[in-house]
Amino acid sequence: MKMCYTEKSDYDLTVMVANGDHDAFSELVNRYKNLVYSVVLRMISDKEEANDQAQEVFIKLYKNIGKYSDEFKFSTWVIRIATNHVIDFRRRSKNHIEASNLDDMEDSAVEYVSSAEETYIAKEQSKMLSDAVENLPDMYKLPVVLYHQQGMSYQEISDIVGEPISKIKNRLFRARKLLKESLISMQRGESYV
Repeated sequence: MKMCYTEKSDYDLTVMVANGDHDAFSELVNRYKNLVYSVVLRMISDKEEANDQAQEVFIKLYKNIGKYSDEFKFSTWVIRIATNHVIDFRRRSKNHIEASNLDDMEDSAVEYVSSAEETYIAKEQSKMLSDAVENLPDMYKLPVVLYHQQGMSYQEISDIVGEPISKIKNRLFRARKLLKESLISMQRGESYV
């Protein structure tokens, strides 16, 4: 008789995985593969590389499953592993890979475009915002991606990053200020560093 894994909690599945149940791990992968890929893709704009790194995240997850504590939501723990992995990957990478492309965030701001000129302007603004986010330091970029794209709360981001909520709020505030300055600079045709 086959066990029904879909009815098990994440914590129950982690205990089963720690005890050698590979099917339980498959269930966890099925539950979180889209979330992990989404987070990794936002930090690495190359789809193939994001796919490879998402697989690496699950390998790390498997190796460290015994360290999970149900003190935190499993999704928070998974995202923390994913973000730390990508940050480490980017540090190690000789060719610094472009970080997240925020097409989704910009697209939601442009609901209706009626002419070719407006479409062009909207795409240029979207590209400028994307470039500005890509140029943010990781300490600012990560909260922006998690808050604005993944819809996470300050508390969830705090748990992932391992910093107090006040620091997360300050980083988001600072990131928005840097983005605004960068966009103004770009619109003027200046080089913003």
